[in-house]
Amino acid sequence: MMQVYEKEDVTCVKMDVVLGGEKTNIVYAFLVDGMLVDTGPPRMESELIPFYEAHSIDFVSLTHSHEDHSGTAPWLQRNFEVPIHVHPKGIGICAQDSPYPEYRQMTWGKREGFQATLLDGTIQSRNREWKVIYTPGHADDHVALFDEENGTLFSGDLFVSPKPKVIMSSESIPQTMDSIRTLLAYDFESLFCGHAGYVENGKEMLKQKLDHLENLSEEVKHLHKEGLSVEEIRDNFYPKKYPIISVSGGEWDSLHIVSSILENE
Repeated sequence: MMQVYEKEDVTCVKMDVVLGGEKTNIVYAFLVDGMLVDTGPPRMESELIPFYEAHSIDFVSLTHSHEDHSGTAPWLQRNFEVPIHVHPKGIGICAQDSPYPEYRQMTWGKREGFQATLLDGTIQSRNREWKVIYTPGHADDHVALFDEENGTLFSGDLFVSPKPKVIMSSESIPQTMDSIRTLLAYDFESLFCGHAGYVENGKEMLKQKLDHLENLSEEVKHLHKEGLSVEEIRDNFYPKKYPIISVSGGEWDSLHIVSSILENE
């Protein structure tokens, strides 16, 4: 359930995570110029070990501390002794054993704690310099990595899809929009996304997501001023009850899209 391919000098590692015989999600790790960007979930450790052993990895840069991105970092640290970098807000999270709900432990596996070091400013790989861009919204410790000389962008989970239907209770749509605006100021075309993989027209797709969220935000605020409740607005835009809502006990819900837009109203 793992596929490896090359795009723009980046080795893309696509992982189809299967639970109960059904594919539940797709997640990516990327290797470029000796830098591993994200490490996949704990559940994929046995599949990833041969890849790690066959490639030269100098260090790891995590786009954020979520378990589907940091899950095999403990193995890499224990066996390769490579530095693992994360935004300052993620260092304490990385040090904990499985600091996330049971349903996510069942989906992604249980991640051990590990010692991460500061990822901020710029970071140097063998021949390339990467600008660390703070991009909260999906997570408080979320960053993107950008090589200005080559136009290579790793966007973590900031993109994923142009029209999200559910988000986590901890996510913020306004912050996500601000972070997208931050990235759109840079000169790139394609991007490497933690769940969509290589997106050839990445800048245009990010613009589409921003346009969608901006329009949605205006409509949500208008309906709220008209007297509709958060639940009524949610049902207006998202009548479908996605399985992840009940599986996660409400941690994932369309309701959070609406409530985060209205948080400061």
